[in-house]
Amino acid sequence: MTERPATPHVGSPLPVQRLGVTDMHVTRVGFGAWAIGGADWVAGWGRQDDSASIASIATPASIRDEVVASLRRLRTERIDLYQMHWPPQDGTGLEEYWQTLLDLKAEGKVRAVGLSNHDTAQLEAAERLGHVDTLQPPFSAIHRDVATAELPWCRAHNTGVIVYSPMASGLLTGAFTAERAKSLSKDDWRSGSPDFTGDGLARNLAVANAMRPIAARHGTSVASVAVAWTLAWPAVTAAIVGARSPAQVDGWLDAATLRLSPDDLQEIADALATTGAGGGPIHPQR
Repeated sequence: MTERPATPHVGSPLPVQRLGVTDMHVTRVGFGAWAIGGADWVAGWGRQDDSASIASIATPASIRDEVVASLRRLRTERIDLYQMHWPPQDGTGLEEYWQTLLDLKAEGKVRAVGLSNHDTAQLEAAERLGHVDTLQPPFSAIHRDVATAELPWCRAHNTGVIVYSPMASGLLTGAFTAERAKSLSKDDWRSGSPDFTGDGLARNLAVANAMRPIAARHGTSVASVAVAWTLAWPAVTAAIVGARSPAQVDGWLDAATLRLSPDDLQEIADALATTGAGGGPIHPQR
């Protein structure tokens, strides 16, 4: 078993890694706010303590207005990273919004620009106009599709990767159960997802259970192992990890310093092959 640094204490600095070819360095785990967005939208997680959420749709004209407004509110001259979260559904071409982001970078209003939830064809089209500094895709031991093409593309093009949902929306926390799945409210999007019902749920929970002995060997949590698995892929720079309480943050913060051994990774790969959970490559390709 490989050694790893001690668990970081509150207030102690976390390890950082360079983000693509930018001059920025980011911590390997960061806070994700999807789950606290409230219940009154299509991807809501049910009622939260803070039910307010803001929805916005960007076009090339609004992108610039939003950046300028953000700079004013933040009282700063430059935003570190600005990303297009989803390809627009209103017919706006990639070349239009990507060129706007590149222009904002050239003007010094943002330091780096990136894309989220874009495939390799879209990444190629964007790269022809100007470098894609970052990609933000969903990635977990259950949802591994981007490891087939997008992660290799990013590694080949020196594009930083910040993955989201590394615990598969709660399935790989080690605390989720079949009983919990049955109790999800109807306004929680997960209640209608095949990942959280029937055979799909059983396979996914089997993967989480397979991570328990690995977590025990490292003296950490299943959640930390699940996040560290995504960070073990060479193309991945960092992970955005959701939490709805300080205790949940404490549950996965270990992932910032946890390094899974080759045996650990093989054990997880074997579990994925045996259970048939999810799809995509099952072992980091180095």
